[in-house]
Order: sequence, then structure tokens, then C-alpha cells
Amino acid sequence: MEVGKMRKQRKWWLVMGAVVVVLFISSSMTYGQQTLIPLLQRLLARQPGRGLLSGIDFTYAGTRISIRHLGYFAFIEFFLRKSAHVAIYFLLGLAGSFGLQKRVTPTWLRAVLTVLACAGVAAFDEFHQLLTGGRSPLFQDVMLDTVAAAVAVGLGLLLTRRRR
Repeated sequence: MEVGKMRKQRKWWLVMGAVVVVLFISSSMTYGQQTLIPLLQRLLARQPGRGLLSGIDFTYAGTRISIRHLGYFAFIEFFLRKSAHVAIYFLLGLAGSFGLQKRVTPTWLRAVLTVLACAGVAAFDEFHQLLTGGRSPLFQDVMLDTVAAAVAVGLGLLLTRRRR
């Protein structure tokens, strides 16, 4: 493998490592250390979009998600937290897909291994939360994380094919 391609792959491996470190640190923090509610109360004191968002009402992992049940700031925090899950596992899936590009062939095997590895990291992350006070490990979060990684892997495959 040529030097330039090795450097690119090394960068993706560094991204994967950084993501795993961020996840480990994040999972080590209690909810009280991580809560965004005080910041949201300062930034969104006037509760913009409350009327529009009041129509959203669903259940996630047995918890009713709505402004009426959680309050405005906890409701916004829920979406920010789940968006963070999606973003971090999307990045992990993309990095894994590109990082294994020259090491694992055929392509379908690389895709499967990357998604399974991301699912494993997500499961371990939720287990780690079980060991941290004030945190709730959720199977639904593992599934959300795995879907985000799978979408990233799919996108990575499309981008790779398009380059060829």
C-alpha cells in the first residue's frame, strides 16, 4: 500500500480512537455532570418554538417524551442527547468504513464488520453507563447508535463507489 493511502487510513484510525475515548469519558460522567438543562435555561429562557414542539409526544424506552411530561428544557435536552448519539456513531461508522477500506475485502465483509464493531462499542458504552451512578443504560440507545453507524457505512460505500 502506498504511503499516502496509509496516512489516510491512519487518520481514520485516529478518528476512531478519539471517538472511543470521548465515549468512555462521557460514559464515566454522571447525569448531573452532563446535564445541559442549566445552559438551556439561560440560552432558551423564552422557550422558543414551544407551541410548535408541544405537538410532539411519543414513548422512548418506556419514557413519555413530550413537553407536557418532561418540561421544555428536558425535552430539548433529550433531542440534543439523542442527536449526539447519532452524530458520534455516524462518525465512528464512517471512520471504520474508511479505515478498513484497504485492509478488509470484500466490501460487504468490511461493511458488516464495521457495523458489528460499532454495535459492540455501543453495547459496551451502555454497559459502562450501568456502572456509573445516575445513568440509565438503554437497549434503545444501542439500536439508535447501530442504525447511525449503518447509515454512515452505507454512505461510505456509496462515496467509495462514486470515486471509482
